Amino acid sequence: MELNFKSGLRGNPATWESNETQFISLWGKKNLNLKGIQKIALSVQHNLFDKTVTISNLRLRKNPEFNHNYLTNIVDKYGQNATVDFVDKIHNDQDLQNQKNEEAKHLTGQLPSNRTIYGGWKNGPKLKATGYFRTEKVNGKWSLVDPAGYLYFATGLDVIRLSNSSTMTGYDFNQALIAKRSAENVIPEDSQGLNRVDDTISKTRKLVSKTRQGLFEWLPSYDEPLGKHFGYRNSAHSGPMKHGETYSFYSANLERKYGNDNQDFMSTWRKVTLNRMIDWGFTSLGNWNDPSFYDNNKVPYFANGWIIGDFKTVSSGNDFWGAMPDVFDPKFEERADFTVKTVAEQVKNNPWCVGVFIDNEKSFGRPDSIESTYGIVVNTLQRDGNNVPTKANFTKLMKEKYSDIESLNQVWKKNIASWDDFNKGIDSSINNSEQIADYSTLLSSYVEKYFKIVDDALNKHMPNHLYMGARLPDWGMSDEVVKASAKYVDVVSYNSYKEGLSDSKWQFLSELDKPSIIGEFHIGSTDSGLYHPGLIMASDQEDRAKMYQEYMNSVIDNPYFIGAHWFQYIDSPITGRAYDGENYNVGFITVTDTPYAPMVKAAKALHSTMYERRFNQ
Repeated sequence: MELNFKSGLRGNPATWESNETQFISLWGKKNLNLKGIQKIALSVQHNLFDKTVTISNLRLRKNPEFNHNYLTNIVDKYGQNATVDFVDKIHNDQDLQNQKNEEAKHLTGQLPSNRTIYGGWKNGPKLKATGYFRTEKVNGKWSLVDPAGYLYFATGLDVIRLSNSSTMTGYDFNQALIAKRSAENVIPEDSQGLNRVDDTISKTRKLVSKTRQGLFEWLPSYDEPLGKHFGYRNSAHSGPMKHGETYSFYSANLERKYGNDNQDFMSTWRKVTLNRMIDWGFTSLGNWNDPSFYDNNKVPYFANGWIIGDFKTVSSGNDFWGAMPDVFDPKFEERADFTVKTVAEQVKNNPWCVGVFIDNEKSFGRPDSIESTYGIVVNTLQRDGNNVPTKANFTKLMKEKYSDIESLNQVWKKNIASWDDFNKGIDSSINNSEQIADYSTLLSSYVEKYFKIVDDALNKHMPNHLYMGARLPDWGMSDEVVKASAKYVDVVSYNSYKEGLSDSKWQFLSELDKPSIIGEFHIGSTDSGLYHPGLIMASDQEDRAKMYQEYMNSVIDNPYFIGAHWFQYIDSPITGRAYDGENYNVGFITVTDTPYAPMVKAAKALHSTMYERRFNQ
């Protein structure tokens, strides 16, 4: 059995008692058929430094006795690991107050003297001030320029909000009473608040997953004060529940910590968070920060939006986060315009907004093979252009190039009777390099259309703010996709979960010559009670802090990058975030709102010298 589907966690507790260290599983099945294994291969990719791997005493043996209670009562009432102790673990409400009071002694929210009010480099050159953020290449290095005209390097933390702090509880409600999401909604459920059901619906509460229910030592009732931190998800990306009740231990801990005497704990949390960002040296709030921060006017921020609607879709064959839009469907352009208009109304032309990310990690194609690189073309060519506008566009482009169908047949080694038959759907298997070149043209036309539509909407509604792109994942950034995006965005954004930026992987930037930003990276460990470190693993919190600095230095030293955002502010819930089960140690703070001291120390040290390192080298 693949444990993730049973528990809803990306990483589970150990299933037997042992002193051994088990591999961290990211993808794939754990119930391997050992008879099918012929070899074991290791690969090391994009490390910043040489590594030594020692393999010894390799053998097969039976597992120790299975612990049938490995998923029972593993979470305490603060959302922490209930089975182990660790540094800064909260044991009672007084511990929360003590942590709050101790941090308050040192939290000033005062900018250093060498920073502008926007976090720019006051000791650097004075450039043209436009009143908004912009980009400029200075002495061979791309840079952001703050509204006052000073060089600005964007560092920050993603997901400063409660939306991703909730986890599935194992309960659900009468589906007939649950309002279904409208196709007109531009905010995905994963980006909304806790969405607690009303009292009428809560009375229909029923248990649907004993496994999920059994994870928790404690959950409040709906009548208790801390019952306000329940929520609901209409859909989930993965896990044992497709929809159901959620609970945010982080939100509950904020009330325990900042809500004494009926104080507005969320207002206090926002103030503390902004002061942390300033004290820790960050120059911005990263992507997916709560819109309530959009008027803070103390720390610059990045706004975000999603294009959601009932437009037609296409597929790359591996649509990780969901179906891809049919960008030639007029409805897609309409929804893109509506999304950007909505973001513009939230931002209100505020000069503290650096720029806007629209969408995230779109499945434009994977570089695993030629077929997966051009997956959108391969799959769309099989469909009927009378119903699929992108296919109709592909037909138009090929008809313009080849005129008669026999010319295309000769090049592609096909036997297509007519252009009408081509448009109705063909065998799109790839036969030769000439066909690959045409597929490259078709993919470029699709991606360019996507980015042009968004760029046009931003120029219309938010002309003073930078278009930051769609944060291309390092598993989906083919040449066609990168070049097409670069034609329209102001800054090309990438999510790169590696140990840093290796020269070999990013050589193409010199040819592209566009300002770039890392939208997501992280490093985690398992010494704070969480069961999964995330996509890049450190040995402990001190090593994690060191690796954070090394990654950031590789960004600072790259002349094309103008910043990087860490994913994310808060650790994932130990039992997995409601949407997809991620339960990673990737936060700068814990579920109890306690900062990781090594990470904070590393961030302060890095930020104190980053401008000098980048521009005085």
